[in-house]
Amino acid sequence: MPPDKFRVGLIQMSATPDPDKNLEHAIEQVQQAAAGGAQVVCLPELFQTQYFCQREDASFFDLAEPIPGPTTNRLSELAKQLRIVLIASLFEKRAAGVYHNTAAVFDTDGRLCGLYRKMHIPDDPLYYEKFYFTPGDLGFRAFDTSVGRVGTLVCWDQWYPEGARLTALQGAHVLFYPTAIGWHPAEKAEFGKAQHDAWRTIQRAHAIANGVYVAVVNRVGFENGNIRGKSAPGAGLEFWGGSFLCDPFGQIIAEASHDEEEILIGEVDLRVLEDVRRNWPFLRDRRIDSYAPITNRLIDQ
Repeated sequence: MPPDKFRVGLIQMSATPDPDKNLEHAIEQVQQAAAGGAQVVCLPELFQTQYFCQREDASFFDLAEPIPGPTTNRLSELAKQLRIVLIASLFEKRAAGVYHNTAAVFDTDGRLCGLYRKMHIPDDPLYYEKFYFTPGDLGFRAFDTSVGRVGTLVCWDQWYPEGARLTALQGAHVLFYPTAIGWHPAEKAEFGKAQHDAWRTIQRAHAIANGVYVAVVNRVGFENGNIRGKSAPGAGLEFWGGSFLCDPFGQIIAEASHDEEEILIGEVDLRVLEDVRRNWPFLRDRRIDSYAPITNRLIDQ
């Protein structure tokens, strides 16, 4: 039986222009998190590289790997060696011309529990993800692990309550959001505080509305999408860190800074989840007979 309590580790890290160095650094950080007692460890979105989606460059498709592949083989061995559940966001090559932004979940024996392919794909200035990623076709998913049942979504998914709800309804105790989000330098002074507050608020709301823990894992540092010396034109992005873990009532358990690499470790207590749901029974009181119109783009009167 999975334990009533387990500890999660969130790896807030920066990225260099060298993907190989980034992978080795990530492995070292995961090892530190496990040494600190983490039983489930999550890495940030696309942790192996700087955020290359700041421009459209077909040569960057060469960064993608099949799953299983060399990176997942190493991560599988790492999870097995450390006896942890490991969540990693990867650039997946599914077939020629079909690529996904994919979260892989490994169990404590190294087994690949399954994949979640990012469903919501943004296309904004310096976030040109539609050029690279095919939208996910596996749906929203939760995975049974030896530690507990977890769900994972990815970055832009975090703004959509439907994704959080559908994952929680499958029994996930924790929603993990590996993320790459930051400020446009020219906008930070005017809009930065409000942007970060909105990001933090929407994810705390997912925890409250669904009675689950939410774990958000962002990268940190300034990046111009430099991949082996090939940078994007423009001002770059300042990734705002701020990774956090909150409980089913939205209370912050652990939170990282805006400008430093950090390993956050916090406890998930399923008895707290049970208590919150008993006293705030949002799932019980849902009117599932009245929600069919949610599948419409808009409801025209």
